[in-house]
Amino acid sequence: MGTPDFAVPSLKAMCENGYEVVGVFTQPDRPKGRGNKVIASPVKQYAMERGIPVFQPQRIKKDGVEDLKSLAPDLCVTAAFGQILSQEILDIPPLGTINVHASLLPRHRGSAPINWAILQGDAVAGVTTMMTARGIDNGDMLLKSETSIQKGETAGELTLRLSDMGAALLIDTLKALEAGTLVRIPQNEEDMTYDPMLTKEMGVIDWSMSAGEIVNRVHGLNPWPGCSTAIPGGRLKVLRAEAAEGSGMPGEIIKADTKGGLVIAAGQGAVQVLQLQAPGGKPMNAKDYLRGHPMAVGTVLKEDEE
Repeated sequence: MGTPDFAVPSLKAMCENGYEVVGVFTQPDRPKGRGNKVIASPVKQYAMERGIPVFQPQRIKKDGVEDLKSLAPDLCVTAAFGQILSQEILDIPPLGTINVHASLLPRHRGSAPINWAILQGDAVAGVTTMMTARGIDNGDMLLKSETSIQKGETAGELTLRLSDMGAALLIDTLKALEAGTLVRIPQNEEDMTYDPMLTKEMGVIDWSMSAGEIVNRVHGLNPWPGCSTAIPGGRLKVLRAEAAEGSGMPGEIIKADTKGGLVIAAGQGAVQVLQLQAPGGKPMNAKDYLRGHPMAVGTVLKEDEE
């Protein structure tokens, strides 16, 4: 059971390590992109290539129960499925349900753990395999794997790394399950953090935040929903940034030239914009952008200027 790109390596690893995947449950096809073209999930696309039966219930606990029962699975595996499983669903596989969760539990429960690890300035991220229980990411932990978050790493880039780590960890978990050596470790609820879903509104840069917080937001929300700021005449997407020296009114452009680049004052410190995207344009280096689009030092970027 899985939906986005993060889940594909885990499914692929099971197929390539000799496990019989009798069915795949994924979210229904949905419109995507500028043209609102209906697109199948990455997990569905891979499953169809392998000839694995695909099921796409709107709500698995209502219209997926009988399909799952008909497959008679020994074990279920979930990875970023996107739906909460009922106890009736969890009771179907005799060996239970193992979830591949992209955080070092009990930190960062919820649907966007990778984003929140960057948003909150964590030094490390990781993957935990766990037994799924009723609730949100609260089941017993099994195995963990961790990695340092690289400077300037975006959520999209970290997702790619963690998806491969998660796949390897899943196979280690399944082998330990077969060998009878898998140990269940209850989560310490006192150490638990739960993070809310991402929203488009989070991508509007608040220049009164500290430079570090803004940089974490730029990278933690890349690629979705992305960060942007109002400029005279439109909006500018900020794709990559770093903290810089300087001060001024929050949102004030304090440097804008092809040598020094684009530096904007924050509530504390300043932000150097490294990569940006103009409306209708392609991602580009900020210094290159300034060659054709000069910006006046002293301009204060405010949302009411849009």
